[in-house]
Parts: sequence; C-alpha cells; structure tokens
Amino acid sequence: MCGLSKGKTTRVTIDADNLRSEIRDKSVKVLDIRKEEDYKKGHIPGAINLPLASLLSDDSPEKVLQYTQSFGIGDETSVVVYDDTFGALASRVAWTLEYIGHEDVSLLDITFGTWKKLGLEINTESPSTNKSNHSLKLKPQILATADYLVHAKEKGAVLMDNRERLNFLEQHIPGAINIPYRMLASSQNILKPKEELKRLMQNRNISSDSEIITYCGSVGTLSGLGYYALKSIGLDNVKLYVRSFKEWKSLEKPIEKQMDANYWDLSAE
Repeated sequence: MCGLSKGKTTRVTIDADNLRSEIRDKSVKVLDIRKEEDYKKGHIPGAINLPLASLLSDDSPEKVLQYTQSFGIGDETSVVVYDDTFGALASRVAWTLEYIGHEDVSLLDITFGTWKKLGLEINTESPSTNKSNHSLKLKPQILATADYLVHAKEKGAVLMDNRERLNFLEQHIPGAINIPYRMLASSQNILKPKEELKRLMQNRNISSDSEIITYCGSVGTLSGLGYYALKSIGLDNVKLYVRSFKEWKSLEKPIEKQMDANYWDLSAE
C-alpha cells in the first residue's frame, strides 16, 4: 500500500532544540501537564502548569476556553504541551485544545524525564500570564461519540484500540484492531519516526483514505497518543472516541471477548 502520507501535514511534534529556541524568542506558550507537586520541583522554563486531573474534572469547551484565555493563549499563539508519561497525557490536552479550535498546538517529542537526562534548562518559577481572548470554534470532526462510532463502523471506519494487548484480548469493541500505545514510541521519543509509523499502519492494512477512530480505556489519553501518531504521518480523517471503552461498557454496547486471553499470543504483531 502506498500514499499513506496523504493530507495536510501539521507540526505534530517539536524537538527540544526548536522548543528552546522558541522559548528564548518568547514565541510559544508551554503547558506542563504533570501534577502540581512535580511541576513545583522543576519544569521547563516558562511552562504553565495544567495538571490533567484539573482539565478532566471539567473538560467542557467553555471551561477549556477559560483555561486557554487565562494562560494568555490567543487564537494565533503557538502552544507546546509536555508530560512525563510517554506523551499520553499531553496528547489528551493537545487534542482538547484542538477540539475548541486552537490550530497551533504541538507535543514536545520527548518526556520531561528525558529533557532532564539531557541536562537541559529547568527552573521552579511560575510565570505570570496576561489574559488573552480566544475564539471558540469547535471541531466536531475530530470527536467520536458512541453513537457516531456505531454509525461509522457500519460504513467501514477503522477502530484502533490503543490499550495493552491483554486488556484488548479480554474485551474490546467488536471489529477493533489493537495497536498498543507502547508500539507507537521509540526508545527516546514519544513517537516513532514517521517511516516506522507508516510501516506499522501498513502492516495493519490501514488505508490512507480510511476514517480512523482511536479509543482506549477511559479518558482518551493512550488513544490521544494514537490520534497524534496517525496525524504525524499525514492522516487527517482521524477521530478520538474520547470517553472510550469505559463509556462503551457503561452504555451496555456489544463487546467481544477472547476466551482464555492469558494464553493467547500477547505480541501485537
């Protein structure tokens, strides 16, 4: 299969050198998604703390817009998000900003732990911010609800389950394919190089013109990383089922179970 890089390419990730340059130029807002106590021990200079738990306590577009404006993020502001959890938490926040209509949001391509190991700058100062105005332009085309997923599945959409292999084997949405989140990363970066990701998707027979819906266990973190892995190779028809398998089960939707899952081959290849 070829042509997997169809569609507009946006800056999904940014490397440390380019981020450091943009921080020096004051041309970027950096969001640290870790817990407040971890943030206070040291963070990337200029980073603003937005713990994921705070966002998830109310991730309505109106509340997210309030956060965005209070951090001084306007419509044209370049935003970079990072975490210390292989990029999954940062992905969920980046997707949420994208959903309310913020175009220029990227993931730092390494974790904070790797940033520290590289000996890069860290400080403990909390930056002051001036409130900005930001418009609200929802992007429903990147969100999948349970009802939408059922409809899309009937039309041939690809469902990508980004949970661990054993969790997938025990129960999953019927017809889903499993690409565990750990398969998306390299040893140093939160995402593999593009060519490797393209091969991974080709091996799963994911076509460049497929609609793809990612999901995970509960709040869309692992599948957020899956979403950005797909975006990084130019696939634009991608949606996140943000409420994920937890909601699917609570709605008593059909599920597939693999008998004796523990005894099955747990490699995803």
